[in-house]
Amino acid sequence: MYLSKQSYKKIIDDLRDGLYIVDRDRKVVFWNRAAERLSGFTSEEVISKRCADNILCHVDDIGQNLCNSSCPLAATIDSGMVHDAELFLHHKNGHRIPVSVRVVPLTDDKGEVIGGVEMFSDSSNKAANELRLLELEKLALLDELTQLANRRYLERELEARLEEMSRYDIPFGVLFMDLDDFKRVNDDYGHETGDRVLSFVGGTLSANSRPFDLYGRWGGEEFVGIVRNVTAANLKHMGQRLRKLVEKSFLLVGEERLRVTISIGATMALPEDTLQSLLQRADLLMYQSKGAGKNRLTIG
Repeated sequence: MYLSKQSYKKIIDDLRDGLYIVDRDRKVVFWNRAAERLSGFTSEEVISKRCADNILCHVDDIGQNLCNSSCPLAATIDSGMVHDAELFLHHKNGHRIPVSVRVVPLTDDKGEVIGGVEMFSDSSNKAANELRLLELEKLALLDELTQLANRRYLERELEARLEEMSRYDIPFGVLFMDLDDFKRVNDDYGHETGDRVLSFVGGTLSANSRPFDLYGRWGGEEFVGIVRNVTAANLKHMGQRLRKLVEKSFLLVGEERLRVTISIGATMALPEDTLQSLLQRADLLMYQSKGAGKNRLTIG
């Protein structure tokens, strides 16, 4: 059976997973429609550019930029071997999305490696998040700007988790997060850009949450995470991962990469806690992070 080049292109374009092809210099020569949908970048924006040029900018789960060190594409092109990885790509809107990646070598008729093909799929809890969005919209408990739970819903959820801990001894922790120097962002770039920053930070929190945890906007530039069934060590690890993912994300403002950081207060709920005492402790720990130099997590 003969298939034309147009038929092959249509098949690749209609894939559910993102797929792009690079040459030996890692310049993009093909970018399918799913790659556009998952990343926010159109093919016109990326063709002939290197993937590290303000496009996907992969980082690992500790926030290390892989484009200049452990890039799976580079490893495949150098070795001719298939590579699989779990990474976080940079969406055009600024937030980080967890993706499962497979890279295969592209060879010529002589078997020489002439480039690489990367396929990537969204590994975030998208289905669970979409169901949560529908529920929040129905109950008018959605923060319109960030598409996260609003303060009213967070308070209700915290009360439910305290009751659950009292009855069934199920532990949970709280992450109280505040954007560092956010007033400067609004002053220097305007409130519209400030809103875009809040949106991409919210997107990073949402995309990297477990289905049974909840993240929401407490107000202004403050966010709260309610993390169920964890130890203090787990809570610290999850908070540090989110902090580093936000730090390694950026928003393109013209040609400039606008970066922000967050300071976090992390605490486990105690049997004697009330809603007020739990939040007050988390808030105080967050301010300790601010006082210690910002862009850090304090747990207590």
